[in-house]
Amino acid sequence: MRPLGGGCAATIILCLLLSGCYSGGGPKRTIDGGAGGPGALAGAPAVSYDVKRVDGRTDALDRYRGSVVVMNLWATWCPPCREEIPALQQFYVQNKAKGVVVLGVDQGESAQAAGTFAREHGVTFPILLDSDQQYGRSYAAIGLPTTVIIDRRGHVLRGIDGQLTLAQMREAVAPALRAQ
Repeated sequence: MRPLGGGCAATIILCLLLSGCYSGGGPKRTIDGGAGGPGALAGAPAVSYDVKRVDGRTDALDRYRGSVVVMNLWATWCPPCREEIPALQQFYVQNKAKGVVVLGVDQGESAQAAGTFAREHGVTFPILLDSDQQYGRSYAAIGLPTTVIIDRRGHVLRGIDGQLTLAQMREAVAPALRAQ
């Protein structure tokens, strides 16, 4: 019998890490101002990239300057992302008149996969397709979903790793709405 080699052990460790970050199987992590993750970017100018939307048009985060933006990095294969989408939609409907925009930024999937999912779940906020996962890297997403709150001036107010409830979304956005 052969002992586990370095490659096999590394694969097992990687699988355990991914299950904690992506499948909802691990602890929920919120990083606000810690040593890493999206919370460490609080106060920094929001980075923007031109990417396609599910409708084929080009869009980018910086086009929403002047609005409070809830940018949610997600994917259809991510169970916590799938569970969070109805709350994001409800939050968007309840707050768009206040100048709040929700942007769903799909990480690495096709327009067909993201668009079909959005239609089936009644999503009306813009869905951007980040095929190269530029937003995920720039916003230090540890896993999915990751939500970044951007103030009206275009600065990161808060970054949160993990699934949010409707109440947590309201709490995260409240300081940006008070700063009008």
